[in-house]
Amino acid sequence: MAVNLTAALPCFNAIEAMVRIDIIDGSASVDVGQLTAFLRVVREGSFTRAARTLGIGQPAVSARIGALEAEVGGALFTRGRRVALTPLGEGFLPFARRATEVLAEGLEAARLSRTGQRGRVTLASLGSVAAGLVGPALATVAAAHPSLDWLVRSADHEGVLAMLFDGLVELGVVVWPCLDTGAADLTRLFLLREPIVLSVAPGHPLARRRRVDRDDVARLGRPFLRLRWWRTHHPEVTRLAERAGVSMDVPMETARYLVMRGAAVGFFPTTYIADDLAERRLVAVPVHDLAPLTRTLALVRGRRPAPPAPPTAAVIAALREQARALGILRG
Repeated sequence: MAVNLTAALPCFNAIEAMVRIDIIDGSASVDVGQLTAFLRVVREGSFTRAARTLGIGQPAVSARIGALEAEVGGALFTRGRRVALTPLGEGFLPFARRATEVLAEGLEAARLSRTGQRGRVTLASLGSVAAGLVGPALATVAAAHPSLDWLVRSADHEGVLAMLFDGLVELGVVVWPCLDTGAADLTRLFLLREPIVLSVAPGHPLARRRRVDRDDVARLGRPFLRLRWWRTHHPEVTRLAERAGVSMDVPMETARYLVMRGAAVGFFPTTYIADDLAERRLVAVPVHDLAPLTRTLALVRGRRPAPPAPPTAAVIAALREQARALGILRG
């Protein structure tokens, strides 16, 4: 294995300056065995003892040091009854140590990346599933792999696609089917299908009725929230907003706050309000004369020449498991 010492050998005198130029020009080739032999001779103070600790013959150590000296352009050791570093060797020593340390760190990083312990995960998601789906999945992976680097973004459908197409992220959660230009460059990993439910505060008049129809929603659900959880505002939601006469088009975070305070009603994806429903901060109200609303999403991957790295594969598996736990996984 060869080590490029271009970054490790600054100009510490005229001789070293020439060595550095040679390395930059690509003419120098120093291998790990030469550096290891050099550092072991420095430590042991003897070619013979260095050879013994390395488990090789003394002539092999001498050959490695000779090849290294040919590359740096001068003697690294004074030979005699006692082996000592020359001024050139003294100047070369810290950079040899740094080179072997960097290489060792690189090999360890590669090993950890191969086992999923190190690496970088990039993901963009619709904001409406960022907490209920993505958050728990990432928490699971982060706990098992604390050394991973993360880039996670939340956006609307178009924003997630832009990040995928630009190569900023590798994974994305988008509305499906995706008919946008460039969608052919996406690989669908699995589908999600989640219910969309009318949500109100526990004390809201709609929550106290035994049966609710669209007329009740239009009459009692003012102001009515026009939430965009599809590509555009869903036609049924638009029709109800028109019947209500008073509607609000606000971000989903704002909408959730308003509904919890009893100040509005709206249709929310169940993943977004799963905890609120479970803890009775919000109530799902069936609308009997309205066909059940759902939306289909997909976890997709931008086209890459290689399979997902182990950290990315771990995130895909965690997202699939969280979707299964939420009851929205559809293959």
